[in-house]
Amino acid sequence: MDAAPSTPAARVPARTAPTPEVRTRLVRLLDRDGRRNEDPVLSPYVRDVGAEQLRELYRSMALARRFDEEATNLQRQGQLVLWAPMRGQEAAQVGSARALRPADHVFPTYREHAVAIERGVEPAELLTVFRGHSSGGWKPSEHHMNVYSIVLGCQVPHAVGYAMGIDLDRRAAEAEGREVEPAAAVVYFGDGTSTQGEVHEGMVFAASYDAPVVFFVQNNQWAISVPFSTQSRVPLAERAAGYGFEGIRVDGNDVLAVLAASRYALEEARAGRGPVLVEAETYRLGAHTTADDPTKYRLREDERRWTELDPLIRLEAHLREAHGTPDDFFADVAADGQAFAEQARALVLAMDPPVFEEFFDRPYAERHALVEEERAWYAAYRAGFDDGDHDGDHDGSRHDDGPAGQDPGTQASGLTVAADAADGVPDARTAGTEEDLA
Repeated sequence: MDAAPSTPAARVPARTAPTPEVRTRLVRLLDRDGRRNEDPVLSPYVRDVGAEQLRELYRSMALARRFDEEATNLQRQGQLVLWAPMRGQEAAQVGSARALRPADHVFPTYREHAVAIERGVEPAELLTVFRGHSSGGWKPSEHHMNVYSIVLGCQVPHAVGYAMGIDLDRRAAEAEGREVEPAAAVVYFGDGTSTQGEVHEGMVFAASYDAPVVFFVQNNQWAISVPFSTQSRVPLAERAAGYGFEGIRVDGNDVLAVLAASRYALEEARAGRGPVLVEAETYRLGAHTTADDPTKYRLREDERRWTELDPLIRLEAHLREAHGTPDDFFADVAADGQAFAEQARALVLAMDPPVFEEFFDRPYAERHALVEEERAWYAAYRAGFDDGDHDGDHDGSRHDDGPAGQDPGTQASGLTVAADAADGVPDARTAGTEEDLA
């Protein structure tokens, strides 16, 4: 009889990896040294991208990185509650965002900072979320981009449902003899989120209804501390075949390849040929969030190897060698990035904290009994302090109780709310006037 294994690792069966022949090919148009390659399928989608367009892509990537660095600094200094760094993923985000049209709609996670900037979201709108002053930050209809999704995977069925709505609107317009601008939904998520049930359900619906949606996966190799090799036996692009649509695997540190793959995928979706999955293989050079310490689970050698594949370094090499871009250009970009970062810092430091009671007015368009119960509890909790200097009181004034017998929560927002005598829960049916609720 063989001896019993001496360590837990010895009891783990060896993994069997697919042979290279069955793996989806990896598309790369700029190699690690910045040399441009040709791809028979995707190269035609970036024939129009010359030196000037490449410099614009570099500028966007560099500004996004400097913004990301400043946000990390602000969190470390206590000015932001949390931050999800995106360093290393600039090519995946800028390249895909540049393929979008105004009518396309984006469904992000919580790390798509470069995408948000490309869609016109202002730094203050973005940072107010991470400062804890807002649960949204911007109006989705103004930027055709939803607010950040903190719950992993929830944005995938949202995007598929929106895409199904796009298709229904198109059919209704055609029935009436009207033309509508072709559009698609794009949903961003990571390799970790790809194992969530919502992703599977969303892809089933997308395939069943040929929804015009692009699933854009930023495979940054880590689901917090779980490596991709543990999450999947095959590239994520191969999963698309199981649902009956196309999957593309692209070098996520190659902005040109990402742009080409995204243009192709969006063209397919807008033309009514169904969903496409794009897997951009990249690497999260920083922490998962500023609450994370990647040195606890990553090898320095792996970080060093991926740092050499930095998307900005690659594009800079191409701009210098193939297009003769001078030092002055990169110096100007660095200066612009510094100014952008300083502006973001100033905006954060100038933010006034919201009045906490206002958050009770946000969950529903109309007053709700449960929310009013919570409002009353909070008012009673604050009334329990003796010094009169309560959270949310900018002038140090005390919120005195109202008339005798009035629920202390009924005046927290300046509204008069009737209370149910049986259990003390405010009754939403008599919750103020229409003007009060505006």
